[in-house]
Amino acid sequence: MAIHLSRFATGEAVRWGVVSPAGITELEGHYPTTAELLENGRDDWTAAASRPPTHQADAVEMRSPITTPCRVLCQGANFRQHAIDSGMDPDNRAFNLFFDKTDASVTGPHSPVTRPAHVQLLDHEIELALVIGKAITEPVTITEESLREYVVALTIANDVSARDVQLPQGQFLKGKSYRGFCPLGPVLAILEDADYDRLDDLVLSLHVNGDLRQTDTTANFVYRPAESLSELSTFSDMAVGDVLLTGTPHGTAAKSPPALVRRFATAALPEHIMWKLFIRRNLDGPFLKPGDTVTATIRSSDGAIDLGEQRTPIVAPR
Repeated sequence: MAIHLSRFATGEAVRWGVVSPAGITELEGHYPTTAELLENGRDDWTAAASRPPTHQADAVEMRSPITTPCRVLCQGANFRQHAIDSGMDPDNRAFNLFFDKTDASVTGPHSPVTRPAHVQLLDHEIELALVIGKAITEPVTITEESLREYVVALTIANDVSARDVQLPQGQFLKGKSYRGFCPLGPVLAILEDADYDRLDDLVLSLHVNGDLRQTDTTANFVYRPAESLSELSTFSDMAVGDVLLTGTPHGTAAKSPPALVRRFATAALPEHIMWKLFIRRNLDGPFLKPGDTVTATIRSSDGAIDLGEQRTPIVAPR
């Protein structure tokens, strides 16, 4: 069964601990980065798992279990229904869609996210984040069996997106990288051998103010982790502690016009006019606004992997 770790603050001190239903048991060692924890902390967290809790979860401040600097790489339209909603045929995909977010976007699992003053179409995207445990510095073919060498842990990510920047401007990096736009955690689940069979059996669920907006299972991935990391290795290095966000289920707020409509509109209208109409069409959509609270969970059906609950308040700029 996966060991569930958290990174948390008590006063000025930031520590790691093993999470259990009874609380958090602090590790004895000091690990300033996620990479140092993954490379040197196994004996420490194994020992801590057999000790009683030292902290109650509600008495500490949860921090992102992924420390910065790091790389945040992402996949787009990687769930079947989301691909269909985006005008793609998941059974006839010509390519795996990759992009990235800057690590300035990384924040804690319960930290407030500020909606920038110029953003009206703020969207949510729950994603399973794969945590890299072995550096990738050259092209490598990763199999289902060797995946366990490269992916050692999982956590929850929310790929928060400013759609009125991302889409009209074609600015994926900018529209998805404002500060706070990548809540991570609360749990870093260290995978054991048997857990890799559960990677096809994880249910993602996201609620806004208690209303279910997104849910799907990783059985509906279009591109699986081993295949995706193999392709990534042909053009990108990854270091221990970096993350790959594996795509979001259907149910996001933005409703892009079908591809045929976009092609017709582009031919008939100046592009900036088309996107102004897109924004106007979406203004009444269920986008995130100050006062909203987003909650996200990822769990296996047998409960052996439970990444906790990410809880994100949306706030206005000060």
